[in-house]
Amino acid sequence: MLKTMLKTVLLASTLCVAGLAHAADITLRATANSNENDEDYDGLIVFKNYIENASNGAIAVELFIGTQLCATGEECLQGVADGSIDVYISTSGGAAGLFPYIQVLDLPYLMSDDRVAEEVLSGNFTRELRAKALADSDNKIRLMTIGNTGGWRNYANTKKTVKTPDDLKGLKMRTVPAALPQQVATSVGAAPTPIPWPELFTSLQTGVVEGTANGITDIMSMKFPDAGLKYLTLDGHSYMGAFWWMSNDRFQSLTPAQKQIVVDGFAALQQATFASPKRKEIAAYQDFIKSGGEVYVPTNEEKAAFKGAVTPVFDWFKGNVKDGGEIFDKFQAAVAEAEAKVAAERAADLN
Repeated sequence: MLKTMLKTVLLASTLCVAGLAHAADITLRATANSNENDEDYDGLIVFKNYIENASNGAIAVELFIGTQLCATGEECLQGVADGSIDVYISTSGGAAGLFPYIQVLDLPYLMSDDRVAEEVLSGNFTRELRAKALADSDNKIRLMTIGNTGGWRNYANTKKTVKTPDDLKGLKMRTVPAALPQQVATSVGAAPTPIPWPELFTSLQTGVVEGTANGITDIMSMKFPDAGLKYLTLDGHSYMGAFWWMSNDRFQSLTPAQKQIVVDGFAALQQATFASPKRKEIAAYQDFIKSGGEVYVPTNEEKAAFKGAVTPVFDWFKGNVKDGGEIFDKFQAAVAEAEAKVAAERAADLN
């Protein structure tokens, strides 16, 4: 009897899924060069669920996690431009070749906390970046939203407790092979050493590099403590933004009602990626400490010393990055507006 009931339920489920798939008029192909433990995947699952439910199955979302469709930022964005990929998520580094000004999110110590960052990225600043990216891609690549992919970057190393920029002097710090992160590392006295992400574990283990700037979830998912990473300083110097791109041709081919569903789906995705690192970092910090790691929280004075040290990077960005001055000023204005709004909300809630 039980087997018969189970077969009936499974058959009904299969018919339901088959019917839904058959009913889909549109299938969006979405890719993330990560894995199923990543915040990007969490966001895509929420996006897929929202889109398919809100469209009553008329729009399906097919997920490609890893490098099935493309392997690099340039390759993936080309796929978005030519329409073979509908949705793609990149870091700033992955898209900086086409849109160098989005590296403004990598500038250190400009946003103070999650509430401010989330207010900035939910507002008009993202829309201003969208307009620039559309213009620079011949109206092919559309920035839909900016979420998070791993919390905040913090300095971590194999050698010693870092409290001030003086403690970073001479430390071989891993960077990506791009000018901006190398400028940041140099400004705090470290020795920038470009190392590809897949090689970082071995590089830490062998002393090719002695430090890195990452979020705790990435540090623990890559098992860097096993490579000797022991000291973590929570300076929170930059927000790990995730840029979600969509084929503009595909977006414009949708009806107004379908566009609204997709836009709302990206809003849900953004909220999911804002929340995911906060949840995952709890266990990650606990596991880091259990592995023998040390976590240091800088004082306000020490954080001020870090911020003072990197000031020249802002001028470098404005002078060396395409449209850097314009975007820097817009970003600063957006941060100031967000800080004022958050401060007012905090004050109202404290009364």
